[in-house]
Amino acid sequence: MDWDKVRIFHAVADAGSLTHAGEALHLSQSAVSRQIRGLEESLNVVLFHRHARGLILTEQGELLFDASKAMSKRLEAASARIRDSEDEVFGELRVTTTTGFGSLWLAPRMSKLYDKYPDLKIDLMLMERVLDLPMREADVAIRMKEPSQADLVRRRLMEVNIQFYASREYLEENGTPKHPDDIARHRIISQSADAPQVSAGAAWMLPYLKANKKSVLTVNNYFGILQGVRSSLGIGALPDYLIADFPELIQVLPEHCSAPVPVYLAYPDELRHSKRVEVFKNFVLDEVIAYRKKMRE
Repeated sequence: MDWDKVRIFHAVADAGSLTHAGEALHLSQSAVSRQIRGLEESLNVVLFHRHARGLILTEQGELLFDASKAMSKRLEAASARIRDSEDEVFGELRVTTTTGFGSLWLAPRMSKLYDKYPDLKIDLMLMERVLDLPMREADVAIRMKEPSQADLVRRRLMEVNIQFYASREYLEENGTPKHPDDIARHRIISQSADAPQVSAGAAWMLPYLKANKKSVLTVNNYFGILQGVRSSLGIGALPDYLIADFPELIQVLPEHCSAPVPVYLAYPDELRHSKRVEVFKNFVLDEVIAYRKKMRE
């Protein structure tokens, strides 16, 4: 199989257009078309359905595109490892974690990482969906559960609990709950029961949401819940990693919380010797130590 033709096929499949692929590859549309036709003839298959709206992969095309994507990601990993220098740290690092942890805990601390390594390019991908690290959808993940894949290097960072918090102004106006049943008489701010979230938090919150007959605001991420709590809108269910950075929040019913949620840092085994991964891992571990120390004070 001609790998140059496969590279051009991958660009066309990714763009869905001969013209757009040609622009990305700096080739004419006719040159791209000839390469695709030559690849189809060598394989004796049709790789694309052609129609007015563009190109759609055939079943055989989908199989080849899956293989070319995997190959592309492996080449990116190899290239990253080759570029890693013992004396310099530079280049792109794709980091994925949840919206709440990434926006409220990780991002505010990253200036320290850039101060030491100003040539790093961090692509921070915040989402609840778990990206596939071995398939190189990301380089490093911080996850709210232990990764199940065997070919990952993992490091347990800390434990998180979901607890109730409110502003001082809200509690002064509406009173402070003394018993879990009292929560039903307050406006609850939380993630909805069917929103993507850690199972321990969802299970803990479900009885409170069912019992509440007064008023509820559900938000699909913790950043929105935090803003509601800080605006004195109600009592919010939030992860306790916020306390160090938002000391003005008052914990409500401190003896009641979710089951512990483990937080793990993970990356593919093939990136074990990557300098960028190493400096990011060390940065996160240092920040976790500093966070724990601050929480004990």
